[in-house]
Amino acid sequence: MTPLQQIKDDFAFLDDWEDRYRYVIELGRTLDPLADEERVDQNKVQGCASQVWLVSRRDGPEGDPVLHFRGDSDAHIVKGLVAIALSAFSGRKASEIEAFDASHLFDELGLVEHLSQQRANGLRSMVARIKGEAERAAA
Repeated sequence: MTPLQQIKDDFAFLDDWEDRYRYVIELGRTLDPLADEERVDQNKVQGCASQVWLVSRRDGPEGDPVLHFRGDSDAHIVKGLVAIALSAFSGRKASEIEAFDASHLFDELGLVEHLSQQRANGLRSMVARIKGEAERAAA
């Protein structure tokens, strides 16, 4: 998984949005594929126009475990957005995930203003799903 700071640095380096879109697609290609048995309705993210699946695993103490996420999509750009979300959230404690300001990150990257309304809504749905997992893990 590409570290979040590297993604931020790469976005800052790329001036043209066509290059940034290509980079987002490349990020998606770095994701490990999900097994067929993981591509089930319970792992599907609701609210995405494309199909998106997220799988989580908890490590560590009850109450504030570290969550690890894996994901996939059937659409190239959305798969890249999954990769960005996983870089932002995977490997963090539940409390860190709940406190993380994803809107600030996406504004910093300029993502939402350059995505279609459907993709932006899907990205928000992914974040809501991840934050929901963190909330349940912390309970």
